Amino acid sequence: MNDAGSMRIVYLLLPMALGLAGVFLAGFAWMVRRGQFDDLETPAHRILLEDEGEKT
Repeated sequence: MNDAGSMRIVYLLLPMALGLAGVFLAGFAWMVRRGQFDDLETPAHRILLEDEGEKT
């Protein structure tokens, strides 16, 4: 492949990579605004707590 052919793939892949990065960044910003990362500790501790409905 010559140099002109090599550069064509860069012109294709660079905008695709930037677009994909933009989609992930927009998704992350949306999740932060919706409060997805507000409480990171409680769900991890919830598995250790006993359910009140299941007393044996």
